[in-house]
Amino acid sequence: MLILLTVAASLTGLSVRPTADVPGDTADYVIVAGAAGLRWDDLDPQRTPALWQAATRGSIGWLSVRSAHHATCPDDGWLTLGAGNYAVWDARPVSGQCPAVGPVLERPDGIGANLPQLSSVVRANADNQPYGAVPGALAESVRCTNAVGPGAAIAAARPFGRVDRYVPVLPADPKGLFTQCVLSMVDLGSVSGSGAVREQQVTAADAALARVVAARPERSLLVVAGVADTDTSSRLHVAIADGPGWQGGWLTSAGTGRDGYLQLVDLAPTILTALGRAAPEKLFTGRTAQTVSGRPASPDDSVLGEHDANRRAAVQLGITETFFTGLSAVQLAVFLLVVPLMMRARRHAGPTGPAAAPRMVVWAVEVLLVAAALAIPAALLADAVPWWRAERPGFAFAALAFALTALGTAVIRFAPRFGRTLWPVGLIAAVAAGVIGADLLTGAHLQLNGVAGYSAIEGARYAGVGSVGLGVFVAGALTAAGCAAQWVRRPWRPVVVVLVGGLTVITVGSPYLGADPLGAVAVTAGVCVAAAISTGGWLTFPRVAWASLAGFGVTIGFAVLDWRRPTLEQGSLGRSLTALLDGTAGPAIQRVATSSAHALDSPLTILALVGALMLAFCQFSPWGGLNRVFGLHPALRAALAGATVTVVLAGVFGGAGFAIAGAAAAVAVPLYVLTTLRVLEHAADRTRPAEDETDGPGGPGLSSRRDRAVDEPGTEGVTVR
Repeated sequence: MLILLTVAASLTGLSVRPTADVPGDTADYVIVAGAAGLRWDDLDPQRTPALWQAATRGSIGWLSVRSAHHATCPDDGWLTLGAGNYAVWDARPVSGQCPAVGPVLERPDGIGANLPQLSSVVRANADNQPYGAVPGALAESVRCTNAVGPGAAIAAARPFGRVDRYVPVLPADPKGLFTQCVLSMVDLGSVSGSGAVREQQVTAADAALARVVAARPERSLLVVAGVADTDTSSRLHVAIADGPGWQGGWLTSAGTGRDGYLQLVDLAPTILTALGRAAPEKLFTGRTAQTVSGRPASPDDSVLGEHDANRRAAVQLGITETFFTGLSAVQLAVFLLVVPLMMRARRHAGPTGPAAAPRMVVWAVEVLLVAAALAIPAALLADAVPWWRAERPGFAFAALAFALTALGTAVIRFAPRFGRTLWPVGLIAAVAAGVIGADLLTGAHLQLNGVAGYSAIEGARYAGVGSVGLGVFVAGALTAAGCAAQWVRRPWRPVVVVLVGGLTVITVGSPYLGADPLGAVAVTAGVCVAAAISTGGWLTFPRVAWASLAGFGVTIGFAVLDWRRPTLEQGSLGRSLTALLDGTAGPAIQRVATSSAHALDSPLTILALVGALMLAFCQFSPWGGLNRVFGLHPALRAALAGATVTVVLAGVFGGAGFAIAGAAAAVAVPLYVLTTLRVLEHAADRTRPAEDETDGPGGPGLSSRRDRAVDEPGTEGVTVR
């Protein structure tokens, strides 16, 4: 019954999705003016008046220009725009500056143009990329396209390379140019470098945009986009939509789920929706953009200065790998310190054995274990302070994260109940889960562009719970549930695990909170496993069958509910089921496998491996005491099993590799090592507890009545386990 309730709660939380509202007004013409490398900090009311006025008048946002290339160079960006999907012009690696836009253009009739390279580019994307992109899909969806400049020709070309109308340079007076076709693409040039050179390029792009604005027809939608990067350092770029239904507000889409953020692949379906045309079936990855209110009128107050998300995201990307690499090294060093203490505690046998380790040494190691478990939650809380504005942001973040970790460690260490076996473990786990849960309830602002979160520049996630957050949340919630279950009578332990786990499932899967349905399915399976063995005993076949059935039921149930929605409103499970039914699931599986392979070189993989090796030592070595912990506290074993099932399934289904497992290990493994060390010390201590002492080797579940029973007549030789 508990498993069935978990399934029902999971489906309830996952099936409710916010409605996607798009502007109801349509346009007669759409003009896309693109400038590779254009960022919000390039805008100035005096130097770039046309850009500034468009941003003030229209809807704006930060544009993520992810493509199928590791660096989205101008050719890749324009091609991705025209494909409505992740595409690549030239898959060869790029170092330093991107090459200039330079497609081969032929003009046999003087009206349009041909791109003879495009046919081979289309075949290369179909054969070598896992996204199913068809360059030219946007142009094939309208009757006529018009291109100005070489970059625009790439986006406006049809799959066989034909551009209906083409002019190489924007005329001084382009009046009438943008009424020749319903869709016009304009290449405003590229913006690269820094200083005076960059300002000159931005000024030239603004002057070209001013001519476009002066010549735009009535009832037209103008889209201004920084369509690509110009070097290998990725950034967030400009996105402006100005036209009927796009006055003011933030740009967003169902693909990002975050106000103010848009993907490059979202532009193609947005263009077709504005023109009242249907998107090509199964070709576009992006979602139609929409506008939401709440943006300050001036760009100064919305996207510049202290509101510059690009600056924060760029700084965060440079620190994340260093932070997790350092955390891996610190945890490895702490575990190496713990090993001799475990070996010494195992040999110690009261007055007749070798002396125990000095109490101060044990105390210091316990403090280090507590600090190691609090490191990621502290890093997440550090993002509540704008440390990225400092002159040396790396040092500012390190100092702030260290201070928060030290403060949390001190609070835990000097708490009156710190000496209890399970109390610090349960409290730290609850704090870790609470930090993630509170962040999700308040909009996941700490995870967005945070060191312990996810980056909008990478374009994998913009809202909800990320890989690191999911690992920390699951490890914290299930470990806290295991500790809480250990403090109640045995028949009630599954109830505690299911209540906490069910809330975790809903939090992770709800589109308003975690927005990760695949993660919710994995959590459901983990919760069912934890509940099944929380009272003790083996993970028998019936228990595995019930857990598998629950996870399978949630997956199929939500996938069917999601599948019945319109295509553009479907989530990841609905799209997966659609692909499975129409026989196009191969590219989706390939994408997940490719994503997992790319994630393996993350420092989080090191954290996962270090944690797994330490747990293996604690359980299988002659000096480890993890089996004793599991015997005394079976609910902790259940929590560890459930968390393991969850992170493995979530990593496989979500294409995250060992990232989720590494984040979970960073929190959970130090806590289990701390418990193991304490249980070994208790096991070696032959001191009889006081009359009302209940927190000895048996933990909080051992009653004083059973302690006294050992001294009753007829109980000689009985060992209490």
